[in-house]
Amino acid sequence: MYRLGRAEYVHPYLLRNLNITHPNQVWQIDISYVPMKKGFMYLTAIIDVYSRFIVGWQISNSLEEATQTELLNESIERYGKPEIINSDQGSQYTSKNW
Repeated sequence: MYRLGRAEYVHPYLLRNLNITHPNQVWQIDISYVPMKKGFMYLTAIIDVYSRFIVGWQISNSLEEATQTELLNESIERYGKPEIINSDQGSQYTSKNW
């Protein structure tokens, strides 16, 4: 079930009218639900918006925010820190952990 995160952790949208000109300027992270016979698996992917390169991905059987944070930290360690990380305002991305 999708739910909006806590208001104190909702951040402004930074991409409006932004000219994306180089790698590591903007990464986009999102979760897709993969239906299974007995529930769901969750595919999280991070893409560099400029190059369209997948900088990280994982499959999990839970939506806990620690899973996405771990993936992000691994991606930053491997490719460097992006200037902006863009996501929806779901509970995983509007939490104290994130």
